[in-house]
Amino acid sequence: MNNTDTQKRAYAVVLYGATSFVGQITAHYLAQFLADKDNQNGPDSEPVTWAIAGRDQDKLEKLQTELCAAQKGGKAEAKVDIIVANSNDDASLDEMTKQTQVIISTVGPYLKYGEPLIKSCTKNGTDYVDLTGEAIFIKDMMDKYQDDAKKSGARIVNSCGFDSIPSDLGVYFTQRQAEEKFDESCTVINMRVKAAKGGLSGGTIASMATIFEEVGQNKSRRKQVANPYLLNDDEDAPNVRQDNVSKPEYDDEHARWLAPFVMASINTRIVHRSNQLLDYEYGRDFKYDEAMWMKDGVKGKLMSYGMSIGLLGFATAMMIKPSRELLSKHVLPKSGSGPSKEEQENGYFDIRFFGKNAKNDTINTKVTGDKDPGYGSTSRMLAQSALCLAQDIDKNDVEGGFWTPASAMGDKLLTRLETHAGLSFDVVDSNS
Repeated sequence: MNNTDTQKRAYAVVLYGATSFVGQITAHYLAQFLADKDNQNGPDSEPVTWAIAGRDQDKLEKLQTELCAAQKGGKAEAKVDIIVANSNDDASLDEMTKQTQVIISTVGPYLKYGEPLIKSCTKNGTDYVDLTGEAIFIKDMMDKYQDDAKKSGARIVNSCGFDSIPSDLGVYFTQRQAEEKFDESCTVINMRVKAAKGGLSGGTIASMATIFEEVGQNKSRRKQVANPYLLNDDEDAPNVRQDNVSKPEYDDEHARWLAPFVMASINTRIVHRSNQLLDYEYGRDFKYDEAMWMKDGVKGKLMSYGMSIGLLGFATAMMIKPSRELLSKHVLPKSGSGPSKEEQENGYFDIRFFGKNAKNDTINTKVTGDKDPGYGSTSRMLAQSALCLAQDIDKNDVEGGFWTPASAMGDKLLTRLETHAGLSFDVVDSNS
C-alpha cells in the first residue's frame, strides 16, 4: 500500500479510546492544536481531518460537544467526527482503520485489549501509535504481525508517551551530539531522572497489574522481562551484559544515591531496539541503563532504600492474586481516574543523560518537559507522534513494520516536540 492510497482516506488521525482518562486529555490537546491553521501543515494548508472513536456513543457525543466548544475562535475549521468501534468487534475495528492514515490507541491494558486493533491496522495498512509500557505486549505483537505490517505498509510505533519518548529520543539526541562533537557515538549512556512531578492514573496502575499478573503466572514471561534485548528481533542480537540499577547504589561520579526507576524495564528495551533499527549506529557493544537520582548523604540513602523496598514490595504484592485484588480494590487509583488539570499543568520532568565514548570523551544532555510527565506531557507526545507519521514521514522512506519513535521519526519528531509539546533537548555542562 503506498502513500497515495492512505492519503485518500477520510481522516488523517483517529483517536481510539478517546473517552478514557488520557484519551480525553489527548483529544482536547488535538482540538486546540488543530484549531490553529498554522499548526496543521497539511497539503495546500487543508484542515487536518480527524475523529474520536470508542465503544460508547453517548460519551463520544459529550466529548464531541466539549471539543467543538474548545475550538471556537480558532483559525481553522477542524471538525471532529465520531466513530463507534469496539475491541470485541473485528468488523467495527476494520471499518475504523480503513478510514484513517493513523490510529492513536489509548485503550489499555494493552496485553488485555490491544491485539485486535494491531491486527486490524496491520491488515489494512494503517499506521498506529500508542503509549504502552508493556514490553511483553510489544514482543507478542511483533512476533505475530511483523510480516503483515511489512506487507500492508502499516507503521506500528509503540511507546509514544513518557514511556518511552524522553528516553528513546534523549539517547538519539545525545548520540547525534556526540557524533557531531567527537565524530563517534557513545559506547555508554547512563540516564538519570533528576526531577519529576506528576501523578498516576488508574489506567497506568491497571497496566502494571496486568504485567505483574502475567509474570507471576508464567515463568517464561519472567525470562522475557529479564532480557534487555527482548525487542531486538535480528538473528544476531547483541549479548553485551547490561547494567541494571535494581537496588540502592551510590554514584561516586555525581555524589548522589541511586534508586531503581520503574519505567526502565520498557525504556531500555525500546532504546536497544532503536539501535538495531538504526543499523546499530550506537554500536553493537552499546550499554544503557536508567535510575532515579536521590540526594547525597543520609537523607538520600534513606530515600533510595525506601523507594527500592517500596517498588519490590509493590511488585511482589501485584504478582500474588489476593494481595493484587486487595490493593486494586481498596488502595490504588481506579480506572478512569488520574491527576487533576492543575496537577497536570504544574507537573514537570528533568532527565539527564551522561554519555561516554571509547576514548573517554564525555557529553551530557538533558530532556525536560513542562507538564505532568504521565498525562499532560504524554498526551502531547502521543498526538505529535501521530501527526508526525501522518504528515512528515513518507511511506517510501519508512516502510511498514514495528518501529520505535527514534527510528521511525527521529529529528522530525524531536523538532515537533520542542515546537509544540513543551519538551526541550539540550547539551548541558557537567556541573549543571
